[in-house]
Amino acid sequence: MRTVSTIQELRTALKNIRPNKIGFVPTMGYLHEGHISLVKKARETADFVVMSIFVNPLQFGPNEDLDSYPRDLERDSQLAAEAGVDLLFFPSVEEMYPTGSRTIVSVHEITDALCGASRPGHFDGVATVVMKLLNIVNPDYAFFGMKDAQQVAVIMQMVRDLNMQVEVIPCPIVREADGLALSSRNVYLSEEARTQALVLSRALTEARQLLADGERNTAVLRQAMEAVISTSSLAEIDYIELRTYPDLQLTDELEGTCLIALAVRFGTTRLIDNILVEVAKEESVCSVR
Repeated sequence: MRTVSTIQELRTALKNIRPNKIGFVPTMGYLHEGHISLVKKARETADFVVMSIFVNPLQFGPNEDLDSYPRDLERDSQLAAEAGVDLLFFPSVEEMYPTGSRTIVSVHEITDALCGASRPGHFDGVATVVMKLLNIVNPDYAFFGMKDAQQVAVIMQMVRDLNMQVEVIPCPIVREADGLALSSRNVYLSEEARTQALVLSRALTEARQLLADGERNTAVLRQAMEAVISTSSLAEIDYIELRTYPDLQLTDELEGTCLIALAVRFGTTRLIDNILVEVAKEESVCSVR
């Protein structure tokens, strides 16, 4: 694996790769098995795999964890190489934004809900950095984890609207054996918070079971999820949302492809999780992706 830190180095390294297919895995580092699963999918799909590690300041709010976000390039480099990454791109903030950020990419409507409502400006930062990275790498495929399901929807919308020549490939959430969705922010959790955070996957499991039993009313499903999460003394709910996907419209009754998503704080650590479900009109017809 080769590691480069400038855009020119990256483009020079990729110059002779074509016509081989390039797969791209953008990350903010502190890699875990969720990131590695994206690399594995990229290896299956493409001939050459590029990973970026960049903690993007544009997507952090003024009171968020930009400065304390976990970073360990040596560890990440080893994990990336072992997973089969061919080229690791590790730019500085100055390399990515040499004149600041005077141009912002903004996707409307689907960014107003869920994390977009809780974190104003977050998805402008996401869309801007992903647009820049896709323009720099020019991959055939880009791989994103569905743990950030709204982010995937935003990026897919941007790619469609701007006629970008890249195929966005969503990849399943990877979980610990006890159900907790993998996240770089899990390292912030105390032992007690880590234990109590299991209410997230339990709440989603409760919703899935109710759907399998024929329940379709979003208010009933939300109330059942709130009841599960309320068993945690540390949990502070940011949102529990049930929406159509990928357009993220509110609905009273689930039908078709729908997202059941939540964000909950345990102390200063904010965790998100979700399931994507296919819901038919007939009772007890429900599948989970």
